[in-house]
Amino acid sequence: MPFGSAGDVFPFIWLGKLLKARGHRVTMVTTCIFQEAAEAAGIDFVGLGTVEEVEAIGKDRRIWKLGMGTKVVIDYAVKWSERYLEEIGKLGGIDLMMAPLTAFGARMAREKYGIPLVTVHLQPIVFLSAYETPLLHPWLGWLRALPVWAKRFLFSLPNAIDLMALPGILKICKAHGVESPKSLWRDWRDSPDGVLVLFPKWFGEPQPDWPENFLQWDFPLEDLSAQMPMKKELEEFLAAGEKPVVFTPGSANVQAERFFETAVEAVKRLGIRAVFVTRMEGRVPPGMEDRILRVDYVPFGKLLGHASVFVHHGGVGTMAQGFRSGVPQLVMAMAHDQPDNAERLEKLGAGIGLTPGSFTPGRVTKELGRLLGEKSWKLAATEVRGKMLGGKDADELIEWLETRRSPRKIWRQNALSNS
Repeated sequence: MPFGSAGDVFPFIWLGKLLKARGHRVTMVTTCIFQEAAEAAGIDFVGLGTVEEVEAIGKDRRIWKLGMGTKVVIDYAVKWSERYLEEIGKLGGIDLMMAPLTAFGARMAREKYGIPLVTVHLQPIVFLSAYETPLLHPWLGWLRALPVWAKRFLFSLPNAIDLMALPGILKICKAHGVESPKSLWRDWRDSPDGVLVLFPKWFGEPQPDWPENFLQWDFPLEDLSAQMPMKKELEEFLAAGEKPVVFTPGSANVQAERFFETAVEAVKRLGIRAVFVTRMEGRVPPGMEDRILRVDYVPFGKLLGHASVFVHHGGVGTMAQGFRSGVPQLVMAMAHDQPDNAERLEKLGAGIGLTPGSFTPGRVTKELGRLLGEKSWKLAATEVRGKMLGGKDADELIEWLETRRSPRKIWRQNALSNS
């Protein structure tokens, strides 16, 4: 039951494919635009909302504003949570649910029907640790210098998630006979049935105040490579000259005009080639077609092996694809987990993080020149790529998930008593 853009949904497609290979039946419940991708992976699909409703979220400019963007996402998550709960009520024979914190309807279903729930965390910022505190906001770097006891006290105070979401969630719980939490953040962030952490220890080290019942795994790295071969036009462009710089503002960002204007100017100044991955048309100026190719979507696992530098928004899934390809990265971190991810990238020495304000033609040209010309960036990126090789035995992950299940008779009894 994922909630969000492709970077939030693709990891669940990855999980679904692993479970299918083990012989399990898998159903995905999320916004309707991911139906084709899920069904191509052999996953049953229940779509929520209309295409127009989902596209309206992507067109909401507030989403990409630092601070405000998180509130907007949480508002949408509350709005959609009742739909998740209602669809789960229609399905039968559920052994296990998997969902992020923001799919609030999943936790409601756990409380109402007794279906086990594994909370899935995709990025380190979700763990508000008093020990290794993530970068919550560029202005809050000072917070991490406080002693552990002081941070524990601050984190015990009313928090943003509760202030933004709890009133709406309480109304939905009351309407559906669900026992409501006192705090979403403290009571519902991590399911008591299990927590799955989908990033490796070298990106986010476990801390003493993480929940006890967690399993930490590698990055999921699902990019639909099996379903989407590279188009001939792109293959020909890649073969026609030096490795291009790949630019993308994120799959859900359809309002990145300034991002691409800056990218075009940097391409001109450096005399390089580029691939723009975006659904936004008209991003390539007339006369630049020989240097810049725009594509709607391409699996990064296939594209980035042909790239010289990867420029993007700092989403954790996109960044992980860059890690796997061993390519230096330049990040324009806008909101949500992106500033924290960018800082972790810099600590690894594999790239540079910028703010939207500093993402200017002059600064981007300068930093791209460094990433293209200084060998240390490529060496660090190659070292990180080495951390990605090998991977863990997926059977261990699936076996852990299987132990989270409960007998179906519990679901049937609770569904009957709540009907």
